[in-house]
Amino acid sequence: MQIKYTAQFLHKLEDIFAESDYMLRYEKGNFKSGYCVLKDTKIVIINKYFTTEGKINCLLDILRTIRMDTSRFSEKNKKLLDELTTSVPVKQA
Repeated sequence: MQIKYTAQFLHKLEDIFAESDYMLRYEKGNFKSGYCVLKDTKIVIINKYFTTEGKINCLLDILRTIRMDTSRFSEKNKKLLDELTTSVPVKQA
């Protein structure tokens, strides 16, 4: 799958998280992006100062390492998640 580093593609990734059990938050600070589980609440925290490309790369890395219950996902998001998690590692064009 060809990854486009655009705000529109970032919104598509955010939509996947919106339909999942994970809460996506953008926070400031000096930290590496990633995901964490706090008191059984699944929260993904991304550095808000990252570029669009950086945010997309972090979200893709996270999507490839966690399991999501896709039973509530729209068909569009199920298809996109499947393409993203089964494709080869992302390389910038």
